[in-house]
Amino acid sequence: MPPLAGLRVIDLTRVVAGPFCTMMLGDMGAEVIKIEEPQHGDDTRAWGPFIGDFGSFYLELNRSKKSVAIDLKAPEGAGALRRLIADADVLIENFRPGSLAGLGFDYETVSAMNPRLIYCSISGYGQTGPCAQLPGYDAVIQGEAGIMDMTGVPDGAPTRVGVAITDYLAGLYASQGILLALHERHASGRGQHVDIALFDAMLSVMRLPLGVLLATGEPPTRVGNDHLSIAPYEPLRAKDGLIIVAVANPRLWIRFCAALERPDLREDPRFKTNADRVKHRVELKQAIEAIFAAFTVDELTRRFEPFNVPCGRVRNMREAIEHPQVEARQLLVEQERSGAATGTAGTPAKIVTLGPVVKLSRTPADPRLPPPALGEHTEKVLADL
Repeated sequence: MPPLAGLRVIDLTRVVAGPFCTMMLGDMGAEVIKIEEPQHGDDTRAWGPFIGDFGSFYLELNRSKKSVAIDLKAPEGAGALRRLIADADVLIENFRPGSLAGLGFDYETVSAMNPRLIYCSISGYGQTGPCAQLPGYDAVIQGEAGIMDMTGVPDGAPTRVGVAITDYLAGLYASQGILLALHERHASGRGQHVDIALFDAMLSVMRLPLGVLLATGEPPTRVGNDHLSIAPYEPLRAKDGLIIVAVANPRLWIRFCAALERPDLREDPRFKTNADRVKHRVELKQAIEAIFAAFTVDELTRRFEPFNVPCGRVRNMREAIEHPQVEARQLLVEQERSGAATGTAGTPAKIVTLGPVVKLSRTPADPRLPPPALGEHTEKVLADL
């Protein structure tokens, strides 16, 4: 039995951070009831490209849930949600702070209905502070929290990270906060408010840049694919593509040169220490790529593996999911369903999503439910109230 079996989660979130969090909880056995407005549902349902009538983005974030379509502004819909809350363990929402108070579903009101409820709020800047009321999408937070200024080539513009990193970090922190609050509830018998901000989540991983600022008095500059403090630690061009190497300590540098059978590289005074290599990183890259030009990526990988030098091919998404670790670690989930099951002709028969990351030996994840059609479970869930 999955570890969260028996927990009921009311999901009032949409787009990325909240749905990512609730999908992880659902994979681990929680009953996740996704509340959607009846006309359009989650925003990502309309984000292409499409698989059948389903937005592919929606499919990747909404496995392991039931969809209930109700209008929270209508008395019937609000009443249904109150009845769901009465038996719930967790409610998670990502409305702008204060928005749910007008509907009677703010933390204070809801906790009075169900004092054991864990109430998790995800927002751009959190429930407090001068920016609490501002909207906060991933791109905005990447700019505000400093990651864009660090990303990109030295002479280029600040660059957004290619995935919604602030949303995913916030979703991970939200799941952690919910589980911590559930654990504490065993002792106190009481729920509490979990407050998660995208800004906080993004800033929390900016530890190396903060260290540079505190040590030098200056914010770090963009270094492209280089590392601020280590070299070589970057993608390098071989005969048939890019290979990334991570030579993060003196022992690895010795093994790197031995694998290439180039003691001259190791003894070059420009490259003897890591500080030397960082100082002369341009010359170092030129020297290494001149050697790599004679080898394919596979040939270099075979040379480095016996020496335990960290390296890998720079892959596109197709190549990434063809990596042998994907099958070995069950990192793709295939789920079958038919249009007849939902009354939706555009429902794809087979849905492929990225699978659970956390591997538990006795109580593994069990992603049973495929992403639902809008309102697919409304009748059944409300009938059981």
